[in-house]
Amino acid sequence: MKIGNFKLSSFTALAPMAGISDNPMRRICNQFGVGWTVGEMISGNPTVRHTRKTLNRINFSNEPSPIVVQIAGNDPKQLAISAVYHQELGAEVIDINMGCPAKKVCRADAGSALMKNEKLVSEILHSVVNAVDIPVTLKTRLGWDDEHLNVLNIAHIAEDAGVSAIAIHGRSRTQMFSGSACYELIAQVKRETSMFVWANGDIDCASKAQQVLEKTGADGVMIGRAAYGNTWIFREINEYLSTGSLPEITLQVKIDAILQHLRMIYDFYGDTHGVRIARKHIIKYLANINMQINNNFLQKIKEIEIANDQYDLLANFLHNATNLK
Repeated sequence: MKIGNFKLSSFTALAPMAGISDNPMRRICNQFGVGWTVGEMISGNPTVRHTRKTLNRINFSNEPSPIVVQIAGNDPKQLAISAVYHQELGAEVIDINMGCPAKKVCRADAGSALMKNEKLVSEILHSVVNAVDIPVTLKTRLGWDDEHLNVLNIAHIAEDAGVSAIAIHGRSRTQMFSGSACYELIAQVKRETSMFVWANGDIDCASKAQQVLEKTGADGVMIGRAAYGNTWIFREINEYLSTGSLPEITLQVKIDAILQHLRMIYDFYGDTHGVRIARKHIIKYLANINMQINNNFLQKIKEIEIANDQYDLLANFLHNATNLK
């Protein structure tokens, strides 16, 4: 499996999620065998290039190749300039966001709102592909709403522009994350184009990944929300697809990963900001390993402002909980 000149090590990808799939998250997922990761969405607007948020989002230190930078906006020329800028900084793949359903993004006629304007989509894709000499990929949904499911048209436009791969979330924008993902149109895109296709949406376990691959014929599966607090899902999927059996991922392996992820967060963001970033990951991890959390512990996690104290509190909690099992 290849995208451009990059050979993928597995069928799995980590979806770009603002505020979640940052450098530490991508690195811990790499340790569990994810085959492709995409950086958090970056505005194509040059005026925000040097904000702390953007600088963190374009920091790919200690990450393996390929470095995939996702850009968003609605101005073909501006996005082309942004793509060149990030290529010069070291991006090895440019991903274009046409799938984000957030109101703030769509009100700016970016993200999944672009699917309403196929002419503009064509202009953007041609402009970006022609501006860089690295692969360009696309993240999209099925369409703006259930009456306008035009992802097949978008896919043909993308292929004509020279886009190397497309990741499709199996919902319209107006669905947001409600209901169930639909995979029929993803299968049609795979049948009717020659691009690499990622299937995305509601893939929350290894057996579901296999079902979606069989149903769509897609080249790989892209995991978003199901990887949040569950980073070992990539090892589970990879082994299941290879052998038909789930690997044994012990509680200790999971605990070690959680604590390593926290250390990565502190190192990347610094202690003060890192403590705040870590809180949401801690809560999701504990929910995914079925740890019973009392309100007192939860309140302490939310209030602690010192990295070492937060780490020690969680480490001791996990150690005691493990001894009780």
